[in-house]
Formats: sequence, structure tokens, C-alpha cells
Amino acid sequence: MQEAFLHYVWQYQYFNRQGLKTAGGDDVLVIRPGLLNTHAGPDFADAKVRIGDIDWAGSIEIHIRSSDWKNHHHDIDNAYDSVILHVVWEDDRPVVRADATILPAVELRHRVPVDLVHQYKRLVNSGFRIPCERSLLSVPEVIRNNMLDRAMVERLEEKSGEVRALLKLNNGDWEESAYQLLAKNFGFKVNADPFFQLARNLPYRFLRKHVDRPAQVEAMLFGVAGFLAEKVGSDYHRELRREYQLLRVKYQLHRSELHASQWKFLRLRPANFPSRRLAQFAALIVHQKNISSQIINTQNAEQLRKMLAVPLSTFWDTHYTFRKRARRPVGGFGEFSIDNIVINSIAPYLAAYGKYKDDAQYIERAELLLREANAETNTVIKHWRDAGWMVKNAFDSQALIQLFNSYCIPRQCLNCSIGATLLKPGECFSGSPR
Repeated sequence: MQEAFLHYVWQYQYFNRQGLKTAGGDDVLVIRPGLLNTHAGPDFADAKVRIGDIDWAGSIEIHIRSSDWKNHHHDIDNAYDSVILHVVWEDDRPVVRADATILPAVELRHRVPVDLVHQYKRLVNSGFRIPCERSLLSVPEVIRNNMLDRAMVERLEEKSGEVRALLKLNNGDWEESAYQLLAKNFGFKVNADPFFQLARNLPYRFLRKHVDRPAQVEAMLFGVAGFLAEKVGSDYHRELRREYQLLRVKYQLHRSELHASQWKFLRLRPANFPSRRLAQFAALIVHQKNISSQIINTQNAEQLRKMLAVPLSTFWDTHYTFRKRARRPVGGFGEFSIDNIVINSIAPYLAAYGKYKDDAQYIERAELLLREANAETNTVIKHWRDAGWMVKNAFDSQALIQLFNSYCIPRQCLNCSIGATLLKPGECFSGSPR
């Protein structure tokens, strides 16, 4: 038995309420079960119950056993002084309040339908990664879609929280934060850390002073990244080395340099080599001079494509690295890359900005961009597709990843409207349990 199950039973009153009494024998009438509290303090707030002839208003606390009151140290926490009723699965010990009175307790173990308990245990103890995958499609589509929307709100809140943390790190500088966020994204998962470290070591304000000289922007990025330490032989590489030697002294960049060994090339497609991603990032900085403003003003996927469709130095038309020439002309950003930037940079940034401005239009725009982007392809999404869920776009895939991580894996089925619907009894429990 878990407290989450008892929260569910109490919240929806899925127990036999006929002849309900406290452990002390007083009649109990639930007038209002209260509102579930997801923060610190008693489990339900603003409840109202009649005990004997007296109406009480306050909080409800729920435990598996009444002895958990002391085990959880509620006896020395003033936040629990407002509790008017202790709802427990098993009343194994009376709870004595600070004023020496007994806290009224209601025991539920003989009042909850046995089949509801068994159904709950079958669900949370399921061997499937998605506990309800065999019965998922029996839940009405409107309920599933509502849960998807709720999970998307949570996902954007979580990811925009990372942007706000970055903003705090940069003392409220939105441009610097956008630059670092995009840099990390350009590294994708494999090179995200060195890309982010590069952006932290090489401030955006340095690069912005040289956007009219693309070679100098490239020189600083490749130099601090550690790709100019060795002589390669091409005219392009020699030019960047010459530029970097001057800029290295001017901005004291020798203290910030990474080592080329920090970058990973193994098992990457050539288009995703960090050298090429750095060239693309440099081109973006040169051609889109105010990154934050560009993101904030992005209305749709087409605008984003135009933002990223920036020409690279001609050297990179035929190269993936400084040493290796490509067999055929190299293209620009692919659809996968654009979708990845929408999911991991643009949408979270817009959501964070919308929260900062208290303006819902930016959050709505983030959701629109996710609906225009392609769904991700990974093992989590495969689980949902195998269960029969149609995953149409990145909005769906991001929401389903959140649903999987926050509800399915920790077995929080009762906090998910899909799981709660599957467990919903077929009749009202005003009489005896089934």
C-alpha cells in the first residue's frame, strides 16, 4: 500500500462512507474532502468534516499507519496543528496532540473495494515500461489529449527553468544566455559539454565586436576550441591561426582554451562533426547579430529556417574537418538539426521569456513551433507508438517523454489522468464496498 493510493481514494471518496466513524466511535460526515497539497504541509487543505455534532474546517493528513504521524515528525511541526482528521489505512496507535487531546482518526482498510486495491496493485506493479500500455487505448482520446497538454506544460516549465538558471548565471543577460544555450545545442548530446564550455570561456560580447570580420569570429571560436593549436597546411587554417594569435593576446584567451581531445568525432556522421558545427555556429553569429532578439521574434518554422540558412565560409562547402575534404559538396542545416534546435533551444527560450514577461503569447509560440517540428525518434517514443499512441510532431513526443519520465517510470499512475481513469470505479461508493 502506498500513500498515493490513499490520496486518490480520499480525493475522489472511493470508499464506503456509510456509517463512517472515528476510531473513538464518533460519526463522521465528509462535507468537503479538501484540495490536494503537492507542497510541504498536510496532504489536503481547506477540508470540512462533521465529527459528532461539530463541523470542523482545516486540513486532512493521510498515512498508511497512524503511527507514521510521529515517525514523520508531525508531532513537532506546527504546520500540522491545523489537521482536523487523520485518515489512515490502519489505525495502530492513537495520535495525541500538543494539547493532550486525541486527533480523530478514520481507518479505511475495510472500506475500500477489494477489486480497486487489486487493480491499483496490478497497474503500479506492471512489468511494462508504460504500466497501462495494454489498456491505454481504452481511455477516451479527450482524456489522453488533456494529459498530453498537461505534460507539455510541465515539460516547458522544466526546460524553461534551465534557461532561467542560465540567465541567473549570466546576471540577467538574455543575449549571453541565448548564445550559450544555442552553443550547447549545436554540440547535440555528444559534444554539448565542450560546446557549452567554449561559450562560457569565450563571451559573446567579444565575438560581437568582430562580426564584420567573419574570419576573426571563426578564429576565436576555433582557437579557443583548440583546433588551431597544430599546423594543418591549408591556406584557410593558416589565416585563422594568424588572426587568432593577435586576438588571443588582445582578449587574454590563452586562459580559456580547450584541448582538441575534448571534442568527440567517433561514430558521428560527418555532418555532425564538431568542426563543422563550429563553422555553422560562427556563421550564425556573423549573420544574426542579436541572437536573443532573433529567437524572441521567431514566429514559425519557416522563419527559423531562414535564420539558420546562413552561408558558411567557402572552405566548409567542401570540408567536414580542417584536414579531410568531402567527396561531394556539403549541405547546410538538415531538417533534423532544425527540429533539434526548436526542441532544445528555441521553445524553452520562448517559454522562459514568456514567463519573464508574463506574456502567454511567447509560450503559445513555443508550442506552435513544437507542433511544426517533427517528432523525435528514440526508445521512449517507440514504447508509446507500440502501445498505439499516434505521435504526430515534436509537441507530442516532448509531452510523451515528460509523461514517461515523470509518471510512468516512478509509477505515479494516480497523478496521471490516464491512470486515474483506468482505476475509476464503475459506481459511486455511497453504500457498502463491492
